[in-house]
Amino acid sequence: MITRDEQGRAHFGRVEGFLQLLILLNMVAFACETLPGLNSGWQRAFGVFEALSVIIFTAEYLVRVASTRPRMSYVRSFMGMIDVLSVLPFYLSLGFDLRSIRVFRLLRVLRLFKLARYSAAVQRFHLAFIYAKEELVLFGTAALVVLYLAAVGIYHFENAAQPQVYASVFHSLWWAIVTLTTVGYGDAIPITLGGRVFTGFVLVAGLGIVAVPTGLLAAALAKAREHEKEMAEAEKKKNEAKSGLG
Repeated sequence: MITRDEQGRAHFGRVEGFLQLLILLNMVAFACETLPGLNSGWQRAFGVFEALSVIIFTAEYLVRVASTRPRMSYVRSFMGMIDVLSVLPFYLSLGFDLRSIRVFRLLRVLRLFKLARYSAAVQRFHLAFIYAKEELVLFGTAALVVLYLAAVGIYHFENAAQPQVYASVFHSLWWAIVTLTTVGYGDAIPITLGGRVFTGFVLVAGLGIVAVPTGLLAAALAKAREHEKEMAEAEKKKNEAKSGLG
C-alpha cells in the first residue's frame, strides 16, 4: 500500500483520503471547542478525538520517516516540519498546563497545512514561488525601501500639524503600510497640502506594490503548469515505452 515516487517521497494510496478527512474533522473540532458553555461530555469527547488524532498523525509521521528516501529529506522538509508542529501541542500539554501559554494551542491549526500534501493546486503554488523566488526577494527589498521613504515623507509633512498621530517615523510606518497596500483604514489622514500631495504619489506607488507581485506569480504559475504538463507527458511516454517492451 505504501509507495514512493521518483523523489523518494512516501504515498499511502487510499489511506490518504482518510487522512484528509481526519484533518478536516480536526479543524471542525478545534472550532467547536471554542464554543461558550460547552458541557463536560462534549469536552471529554473532543479530548478523546484529539488523542486519537494525534496517535494517527504521529504514526503517519513515523511511517513517512521510515519510508522516505533519503529519510532526512522528509524530516527537514516543509511538510515534515508541519507534521511535527501539528502534534506538538498535545505532547507539550502532557508536561505542563497549556492554559498559561495558550499560543501553543494554535499550532494545532497547522494541521490544515497538511492538506497541501494532497493538493495539486497548492503544490503548483509552491513550485511557482520557487520559480519567482529571486524576483520576489528583489521586489520585497524594494518595497521595504519605499515603505521607509513613505513613512519619512509623511512624518516630514504631518508631524507639526498632527504630532500625536505622526509622532515619529515609527508611528508613521503604520500609515505607510495601510496606504501602500491601498487599504486606508482612515485612522491616520494627512491634513496639510504637502501631506495630501505626497499621499497621492504614495497611492500611485501602492498600485505597483500590489500589481507587481501579482504579475510575477501569474507568470510563475503559468510556468509551473507547463512544467506539470511536460512531466505528465514524460511519464506517459515512459509508461508507453515500458508497455512496448512488455
